[in-house]
Amino acid sequence: MANLLTLLQEYGVFIVFAIVLIEQMGLPIPAFPLLIVSGALAVTGQLHWGGILGAALLACSISDFFWFRAGRRYGRRILKLLCRISLSPDYCVSQTEDNFRRWGPKSLLVAKFIPGFNTIAPPMSGAMGTSYPRFLGFSVPGGLIWSGSGIAIGAYFHQSIDQVLDILATMGGTALMVLGALLTLFVLFKYVERKRFQRAVQMERVTVDELRQLLSEGHDLVMVDARSATAQSLDPPVPGALLVNGDPMGVIAALPKDTRIIVYCSCPNDVTAAHVAKQMMASGYTHAKPLHGGLEAWNSAFAHELRRPRGEEGTVPSMAS
Repeated sequence: MANLLTLLQEYGVFIVFAIVLIEQMGLPIPAFPLLIVSGALAVTGQLHWGGILGAALLACSISDFFWFRAGRRYGRRILKLLCRISLSPDYCVSQTEDNFRRWGPKSLLVAKFIPGFNTIAPPMSGAMGTSYPRFLGFSVPGGLIWSGSGIAIGAYFHQSIDQVLDILATMGGTALMVLGALLTLFVLFKYVERKRFQRAVQMERVTVDELRQLLSEGHDLVMVDARSATAQSLDPPVPGALLVNGDPMGVIAALPKDTRIIVYCSCPNDVTAAHVAKQMMASGYTHAKPLHGGLEAWNSAFAHELRRPRGEEGTVPSMAS
């Protein structure tokens, strides 16, 4: 542990830059505690607070701009990728995109303090068409506030933190084992949380081939769009689909209980659609099922048929309203 503190004292700026960059890129490495420790070391003159702040801000800016460009170029595809690789539950995008739509780029000022949102906000800005000056105008101050807060907390509580560091230094290799175990437990907790959520939304899904079969047999179907308003603005819904907009039961309240309902979303593993379909089934709509593959699968199977000349036979769903 003493060697680790020595490294931090000698190469603190580079270590802060690397850890903050890794965390901001989406990996589960908590960087805020490092900023607090660095702030405490800066008070005692072992590190230069300006260098620490500059390194953290540079790392935040690099990560934010990278994800912003990715969101601007690839749109919702990059958001789905982030949820697939994230250890947070798969509904991370659907929980945050409407909040971003409500507050806009201003949310970047506090995004880094909100787990899950810190990685989603920059690509969301790009996907929503935020201009470069406006993005940087909120992203850079947001990184400054986040980094400065960690350093300031460390400076304020530097006496207590110094005592903890002294204790860790006397523990030698044991301290490293304890810190490693804590980090492992943190990652394990996030992994278990993700798996638990996925199990909670496990249910039978309808494939696009089965959807075609139902239509060819003359079944009446009601398509329900479980996506957020932001997602609906980025990708048009299925023509005639009912829009949930946060109130799935209110949307289908007038439908008979035996209605065949196909719920779709655009999130990884169809988790939002599955969650909504489970709500409907619990309320007596026993034929509600999520669409496997979501809107992307529907577009691949049916969207080309919308371009057929009028009068030609097709299998595009006829929606109830």
